[in-house]
Amino acid sequence: MKMMQRIMSNIFFTTGLMMGFLSFRCILDSNLSMDRPGLQHAHGESNSSADESSQTTRILCWIMTEPKNLESRTKHIKETWAKRCNIVLYMSSVETDFPTVQLNVSEGRENLYWKTIRAFQYIYQHHLDEADWFLKADDDTFVVVENLRYLLSKYDTEKPLYLGRRFSPFIRQGYMSGGAGYVLSKEALRRFIKGFDTGECVHFSNIEDMALGKCMETMKVEPVDSRDVRGRQTFHPFPPDQYLIKQLPRSRPWFLTYDYYTPVENPIERLWDESERRLRARPSLPTSVCDLTNALLEEW
Repeated sequence: MKMMQRIMSNIFFTTGLMMGFLSFRCILDSNLSMDRPGLQHAHGESNSSADESSQTTRILCWIMTEPKNLESRTKHIKETWAKRCNIVLYMSSVETDFPTVQLNVSEGRENLYWKTIRAFQYIYQHHLDEADWFLKADDDTFVVVENLRYLLSKYDTEKPLYLGRRFSPFIRQGYMSGGAGYVLSKEALRRFIKGFDTGECVHFSNIEDMALGKCMETMKVEPVDSRDVRGRQTFHPFPPDQYLIKQLPRSRPWFLTYDYYTPVENPIERLWDESERRLRARPSLPTSVCDLTNALLEEW
C-alpha cells in the first residue's frame, strides 16, 4: 500500500513537470485539427458546426502598437494569431508599409485613450459592415481566435454587448481590462461613436480601459460575463506566471482585487484535482510516465 502511495505521489509530481509540455502539445494538436477533416471541435461540437461558426462570426482585430514595437512585438502577432482574424489593423501614430494605420495621435501612455477613440472612429468609418465583432488588443497580447470566435458565436452583435476581463473599481457596472483585450459588438461600436458625436461621452481620463468602460455604461452597453461554464476566466491581463504558479500564503495581490467576480487563485490546482479524480476512476492506474501521458491525453 505504501509502495502504491509513493508511486502515485511520484506520478502526480511528474504531472506538474509535464503539464507545460502537454499543454503545448495539446495547443499544437488543436491548431492542426482545424485543418483536418473528421475531427471534433474542442468544445464538443461537430467540425461542420465549427466551420459554420467560423464563417458567420466575423472578427475585426485591431492592434494598438507604435513604431518602436513593430519588429520586437507586432510582427509576431502578424505572423501568428492575427492571420485567423477576418480583418486585422495595426494602429499607430505613423503610416508604414508594415502596414500600420496612422492615427492623428502622439505616442505615450497619456494618449492611449485618444488612440483608442481615433481607432474606433476609423473602424466605424471604413470597416463597420465588414465585421460583426471588434477586438482591441495590445501588441503584447496573444489571442486564441478560434476560442474567441466560439465565445462570440453565442451572442447577437446587434445588441449592445461588451466582453473582456471585467474589473470592478471606479465604474458602477465595471469595465474590461485593456491589457487582456476587449470586444465590442457592432451595436456597442455604434453607441461608442454616437456617444462622442453627441457629447454624452468625453475624454475625461488617460486611463484607457476605465474611461472606455464609463462610456459603455453611459451608452447602456451591457458587460457580458465571459467566464466559461466552470467559472474560469477566458481573458487574462497578466503573464501566465501570475496565475499558474502556486503562491505562498499572502494577502490577495492587487490584480486580483480588481476582478469583478470573486477570483480563484491558482486555477491550475483545479486542473490537478480534476486530473487526479479522472485518473483514479480509470480501470487501472498509470505506472510509468509514458502511461501517465497517454492517460492524461485520453482524459482531456
